[in-house]
Amino acid sequence: MSTHKRICPSPQAGFRPKKKNALHLITLVVVFVIPSSLGQTTGTRDISVTAVSGESWLRHLRRSFGETNMGKTWNLGPVPPEPGKDLPPWQLNLSPGFPAPIVTLHGSDLYRMTCQGCHKESGQGAPPEINSVIDPVRATSVVAMTARMKAVGREMSRADLAAMAKESKVMLLQRLHIGGQHMLPPTLSEAEIRSLVAYLEQLADIPGAEKNQIAVKESSYRVGEHIVKSTCHVCHSATGPNPSPDQILKGAIPPLSALTMRVSLSGFVRKVTSGAPIIMGTPPTYYRGHMPVFAYLSQDEAAAAYLYLIRYPPRP
Repeated sequence: MSTHKRICPSPQAGFRPKKKNALHLITLVVVFVIPSSLGQTTGTRDISVTAVSGESWLRHLRRSFGETNMGKTWNLGPVPPEPGKDLPPWQLNLSPGFPAPIVTLHGSDLYRMTCQGCHKESGQGAPPEINSVIDPVRATSVVAMTARMKAVGREMSRADLAAMAKESKVMLLQRLHIGGQHMLPPTLSEAEIRSLVAYLEQLADIPGAEKNQIAVKESSYRVGEHIVKSTCHVCHSATGPNPSPDQILKGAIPPLSALTMRVSLSGFVRKVTSGAPIIMGTPPTYYRGHMPVFAYLSQDEAAAAYLYLIRYPPRP
């Protein structure tokens, strides 16, 4: 598995929050006030949602955004419009009843929120920096290992193969519990790990895995927590100085604590899911920015991340 493992200002909102956005946000927050600890599945312990904290993973590794593939999706979104032309139209379109107090997630959803930013949709990663998840998962299956040994003309007893598969499963679970030297520590519960592993087995074409998929029930806050801690926190530190437009232009990354002050809910969702350039300078010019676009996240999911940051303010 990999040895490591949605945010810039909205053009519409500029760098100053608007009152109408604030009023809209207050309405959403009031609706969104639900217990922060909700059960995943019947018979499992409740999961407490906690605030994101600490420096970004890139700062932890002492690496710059430009010299890594971590947290990137190789999609920078639309290019800025030509001078004098408007941005293309975009609409915030959240689901009726958003935010739902309880949502059902499958392993594929957990993979998107916690793994795909680095390992890609295919699970192949970006070698040599980001390893594939496919081979480590296949190594946990006796059936898959038997087929692999036969393909290379190597015979092994079933007992030896079972021992190897068991050891590989321990190593896989260790990574999913604590991360690695270069892999961002996951924030998954035991039930979530079981659901994710079942999906990883399906992604790796383990025979019969499609029949073993597991759904978990989560709070919308937990959805936001997954996205912020596993994707946003790769590049954005939890707290820190709020950079100026000029600093942003030079590559500074705003802390998570400043994002909800810099940009509206609508601007945040647009930036995360579709991409949007930043309006800068006098006279106004467009600047696309560095942030990748996470098109595989829904508007509801991106909005859940925004509201999570408000309900659980980032800590140093």
